Amino acid sequence: MALWVDIEKKLGNFHLRTKFETDKGVLALLGSSGCGKSMTLKCIAGFEKPDRGKIILNGKVLFDSDKHINLPPQKRMVGYLFQQYALFPNMNLEQNILCGVRDKKHRKDIVKQIISIMRLDGMEKRYPHQISGGQQQRVALARILVSKPELLLLDEPFSALDSHLRFELEQEVRDVIQRFGKNVILVSHNRDEVFHLCSDIVIMNNGMIEDIGEKHRVFFEPKSMESAILAGYKNISSVKKIDNEHVYSEKWDKILKINKCDYDINYICVKMNDIRIGNGENQIEFIIKDIIENPFSITAMLKPISDKDVGIFYLELGKDETLNDKLSVSIPKDAILPLR
Repeated sequence: MALWVDIEKKLGNFHLRTKFETDKGVLALLGSSGCGKSMTLKCIAGFEKPDRGKIILNGKVLFDSDKHINLPPQKRMVGYLFQQYALFPNMNLEQNILCGVRDKKHRKDIVKQIISIMRLDGMEKRYPHQISGGQQQRVALARILVSKPELLLLDEPFSALDSHLRFELEQEVRDVIQRFGKNVILVSHNRDEVFHLCSDIVIMNNGMIEDIGEKHRVFFEPKSMESAILAGYKNISSVKKIDNEHVYSEKWDKILKINKCDYDINYICVKMNDIRIGNGENQIEFIIKDIIENPFSITAMLKPISDKDVGIFYLELGKDETLNDKLSVSIPKDAILPLR
C-alpha cells in the first residue's frame, strides 16, 4: 500500500468524503467540475487540511486527525503540478528548476541532466513568458522531479493547452510518468486523457466516490449513472424492473430483455457500438429527429414511435450510411448494462 486516503472536509454546503488506496501505476480522479477532485489533491499535498481522517504515504503518516498530525507540504515528499504550472515569472528556466533541487551539493549537475531529459536544452536563460505552454509544462515537471518526490500529483495538466497540443503532450507526460516509476494521481474531467494515461480510475460525484476500479472495467461496465455519463454513454434511461430478466424503459417506452440481474436497478445504459440496425432482439421503431455531423461519422437522434412522451436515442453511423425517415433498431441484451 503506497498511498492510503480516508478523509472528510466540509466547505459550506459541500461535503468531501473520499476513501481510496493505490499501490501501483497511475490513478485518475475523474468527475465534473466542483466534485472534489482538486480538493482531494490539495489535501494530500498539504495545501488544505481535512476535517478528519488519515493520509498515509509509503508508511509515513502525512495527516491523522486523531493523532493531531498534519505535516507541512515541504515535508510530505509530494510533487504537485498546478493547472497553470506556477512558474516564477521573474526567474529563467534554469533558476525555476533549481528551486526544486534538494541536493545542494550536486544541484548544477542535476539541473543539467533534467534539462536534457525534458528536451529544454538551449532554453535555460529564457523566462516563462518567452516559451510555449507545452514547454512551460515541461519546466514545471522538471522542477518537481528534481525534488525526488514519492508521489506525483497532476491537477488538470492539459487544461491550459490548446486542443491540438494535447495529444502530443499526453505522450510526453506518459514518458515522464514511466521514468518517474512511482505512484501518480491525475485529476481530470476528460475521459480520453484518463483512458490514455491511467491504469485505475476513481469516479467522483458531489464530493463522494461513485465507482473505483481498473479503467477497462469502469469504462465498459459502469456501476452508476454518473459513471456511465463520465464514461461517455449517451443512451441512459430510467427503468422499472419487471423481473430479473426484463425492465421497462421509461425514456423509450419499451420493455427490454436484459441479462439476468438479481438486484435492484434504477437505470440502464446501452453500449452504442453494440446496437444493430434492423430486426432483432429488443427491436424498437424510431423516427429520425435530427442528424449531427461529426468529422468522421454522423450521430442520428432517434425518437421512438410511441403515443407517450418519450426521449431521444442516439445512434452513431458512418457518413456513407443511407437513412430513411424511419428506422428499426435492435439492442442485444448484452449491450444493456444495469446501473444501481
